[in-house]
Amino acid sequence: MQLLNIGYGNMISAERIIAIVSPDAAPVKRLVQGAKDRGMLIDASCGRKTKAVIVTDSDHVVLSALQPETLSHRAVNTETTEGVEQSEI
Repeated sequence: MQLLNIGYGNMISAERIIAIVSPDAAPVKRLVQGAKDRGMLIDASCGRKTKAVIVTDSDHVVLSALQPETLSHRAVNTETTEGVEQSEI
């Protein structure tokens, strides 16, 4: 299991991520509100402005204070690192 740093010491399983999106669009705001109503919202922004919304395969919605581009680069680097580790075995 590879963990992805989503900022300020918070980690999420990289394999469970379905999407990383910007929180500005109205449909994303509705998605966040719906997750909050269902008790499936995880606020990992540590009180800072939410800049990315992460949707997982378990229907959880995670808020992060990092830019979506930053998170996607970290996710790609996590996959690359995982492939190197497995090829060394």
